[in-house]
Amino acid sequence: MSGIPSVDLQDFISGDANRKEKFIKEIGSAFEDIGFVALGGHFLSDQLVADLYEEIKQFFNLPQETKDKYEIEGIGGQRGYTSFGKEHAKGRKEGDLKEFWHFGQYVENDPKLQAEYPENVMVNELAKFNVVGKETYKMLEKTAKYVLRALALHLDLEETYFDAYIKNGNSILRPIHYPPITSEPKNAVRAAAHGDINLITLLMGAHGKGLQVKNHKGEWVDAIARPDQLMINVGDMLSRLTNNKLKSTIHQVVNPPKELWGTSRYSIPFFMHPISEMSLNCLEDCVDAEHPKLYEDTTAGAFLHERLIELGLVKG
Repeated sequence: MSGIPSVDLQDFISGDANRKEKFIKEIGSAFEDIGFVALGGHFLSDQLVADLYEEIKQFFNLPQETKDKYEIEGIGGQRGYTSFGKEHAKGRKEGDLKEFWHFGQYVENDPKLQAEYPENVMVNELAKFNVVGKETYKMLEKTAKYVLRALALHLDLEETYFDAYIKNGNSILRPIHYPPITSEPKNAVRAAAHGDINLITLLMGAHGKGLQVKNHKGEWVDAIARPDQLMINVGDMLSRLTNNKLKSTIHQVVNPPKELWGTSRYSIPFFMHPISEMSLNCLEDCVDAEHPKLYEDTTAGAFLHERLIELGLVKG
């Protein structure tokens, strides 16, 4: 196994106070230490996972001109298709060796947010693609809600502190395809070293090794979850909010050894974002003489916009 701690969400939702406390302690210390955890007992069924992988493989196998129809100009890649090499890590010029799709929020009872977010893009060629994508989105969002409730208790906040901020939040489900590598990449990797922008990221067991996490000693360690686990990590928004008490860890997806260049890799992260008005000002309980305030006051919306410019997805 990798150097990433494992936890079971069923402990938190079991109704048993001791198991709940155990989960809060385990996930809290993992996120203070390495910023990553492998989580079992979530709300995704094996069948739903299998269905989603089947749908996304079919989509990425469509002819390029068909996929290109779904690349929507002017929305910073927030919905639909983003073609190969478009996105790069902060501070890098080389585009990552990947293409991807974005499912976004399914807004309920909030016309203002419905107008703010781009609409989800429907794929005409695949009857189940959007249905399966929506169901996966909902189950990952539900899982993330309980993880954030545990973290709220770990931070001595009210258990439902995050609930109002993540309801109808600007979260993204991103199926990624890393195509086979056909020639020696010039300085490009499948996903260059980066931290995530959002509150937390839930990664469905990636098909194929490659994800690595930088631990506090500066060493790269393989992050491998069991097929029935999600890999969950702290994003920069949560790191800011907690004055770096919870660590947003740098991670990367490295290219495979040469004998595996001919293989595709699929990966499906869910980026849990709050609504844009959420304050990311450092929590008072996380600032003291030993831990001076590290970050300027900002909101989730302003921070996201700044980062999308750095990633090359929107113009400044």
